[in-house]
Amino acid sequence: MSATPGQTRTAQTAPPTNPVGKVAAASLIGTTIEFYDFYVYATAAVLVFPALFFPSDNDTAATLASLATFAIAFVARPVGSVFFGHFGDRVGRKTTLVAALLVMGISTVLIGVLPTHASVGNLAPALLCVLRFGQGFGLGGEWGGAALLATENAPPNRRALYGMFPQLGAPFGFVLANTLFIVLATRMDDATFTSWGWRIPFLLSALLVVLGLWIRLSLAETPVFAKALAEERPVRVPVAETFRRSGKVVVLGAFSVMLTYTLFYLTTTWSLSYGTTTLDYSRQQFLLMLCVAVLFMAAATPLSGWLSDRFGRRPVLATAMAGGAVVGLLTGPLLGSGQTALVMVWLCAGLFFMGLVFGPIGAYLPELFPTTVRYTGASLAFNSGSILGASLAPYTAVRLATTYDVSWVGYYLAGTAVVSLVSLALLRETRTSSLD
Repeated sequence: MSATPGQTRTAQTAPPTNPVGKVAAASLIGTTIEFYDFYVYATAAVLVFPALFFPSDNDTAATLASLATFAIAFVARPVGSVFFGHFGDRVGRKTTLVAALLVMGISTVLIGVLPTHASVGNLAPALLCVLRFGQGFGLGGEWGGAALLATENAPPNRRALYGMFPQLGAPFGFVLANTLFIVLATRMDDATFTSWGWRIPFLLSALLVVLGLWIRLSLAETPVFAKALAEERPVRVPVAETFRRSGKVVVLGAFSVMLTYTLFYLTTTWSLSYGTTTLDYSRQQFLLMLCVAVLFMAAATPLSGWLSDRFGRRPVLATAMAGGAVVGLLTGPLLGSGQTALVMVWLCAGLFFMGLVFGPIGAYLPELFPTTVRYTGASLAFNSGSILGASLAPYTAVRLATTYDVSWVGYYLAGTAVVSLVSLALLRETRTSSLD
């Protein structure tokens, strides 16, 4: 796809302004679906996939195999960033966002109709891996487009607050997925849930995708991109231009968001596995605890957007990263205690600092790149960070907790916080930067 003369002529006129409510809904819906899809998969990967797709006499080996498929999507995300970023920087944000949402949603729905290992043998885990790759591939183009949709429609002094909209989709999608699993767990016995009940959350994703498409198809192109398209020809190969002009920023940006992923997937995916096995909580009980804890993330996300518009992106992010390191060091005394009150403190604190570090990223990463490669650059940085921080986080945590003890999981978390903090120190402040 490439820009047509008609697109250029349209861009030369004053583009219509997207209303704030529509921008918020369109950017929020995609990441809500993203985190719903990903957490539905993550929950199923812990609770049912080991037995259904990776049967083994060794329960730990089956869980590790299942969590390895969880990592595939994170490897796929940078690939999707390059693909969708190419069109997002050449054709437009809106069209690319619609395509990314379709790929992500279709992959999720198809997981819900997959045959299991008992039916088709090793073909079942192979198909699961393909569809998991599809989820990550679509997501590779989803977040960057949603963040640009928000920030490129925002007033200069409120970009972080607008950029918070896609970030707020994380707790929404999380609560939606967990609530559904709680309802299913209370209405079904384990045998029914394992037999077919687990498929329902994947199939219901289709309703969210239809809603997201309806909202996004009504949007106009962002005024920042429309202006850039009118003033200069699109970059021929955005990924090449991104690395030529901003390669260092991509790498540092990826490491700066490493903690975001590690913190989220340790406090949700891995903690669910640890809580329902080692700590002997029921699935419903621990999911309910997580639903309460994620409210702290939901509160911290808009707070961090407001604070970073007022004081700058880096001070807020640095504070959140330091808090994440403290949560890591307290993993043994709090989570490892097994006492519900202390476990809740660890979950709430972890997800609060997750929200605090997650909120400003929706504006910060796009602000680091010029308009002509912003989709590609921001997407690559964010999604490469997923490989560093999330793809192996649950897997590594299981290994550390099994081989040593739960405190080592906390040291791992604290170490990623230090890496992100150092990377942040090497990046510039962007609060007063222009997006033009």
